[in-house]
Amino acid sequence: MSWETILKKREGYLEAFHNFDPDKVAKMADEELEALLHNPQIIRNRLKIYSTRNNAIVFKRIQEEFQTFDNYLWRFVQGKPIINHWQNFEDVPVKTIESDNLSKDLKKRGMKFVGSTIIYAYMQAIGMVNDHLQGCWCYQRQNKEEVVQL
Repeated sequence: MSWETILKKREGYLEAFHNFDPDKVAKMADEELEALLHNPQIIRNRLKIYSTRNNAIVFKRIQEEFQTFDNYLWRFVQGKPIINHWQNFEDVPVKTIESDNLSKDLKKRGMKFVGSTIIYAYMQAIGMVNDHLQGCWCYQRQNKEEVVQL
């Protein structure tokens, strides 16, 4: 599945999963999840659809344990973003020790579909990892500014 395909279905996911509100997703009934199997606006995979409810429940447990999901996540990078200095796109890894550890911990806590590769992409997306190439304007800008922890 390509990222482009997923991004094109973003609005469908927002609608199907209550704007990604974990409280609402955690309370989704089997009937509501079953109905999503007929929704062409999302990827209709039963295991993935049902995993959203499960993952929302685990997410809420993590929030309770660590006060915020943010507190939980940043432990895996010692509270600071990892700033890499890649020259070429081919040098950028698809997973790291940190994403392996986060993935394993999420799985141990009961989350599904949280393999190391998807978790590394998530870490990049939320700013835990900066993998912009040195020639990229984002790399230049982010290394001139102070990195702010979310």
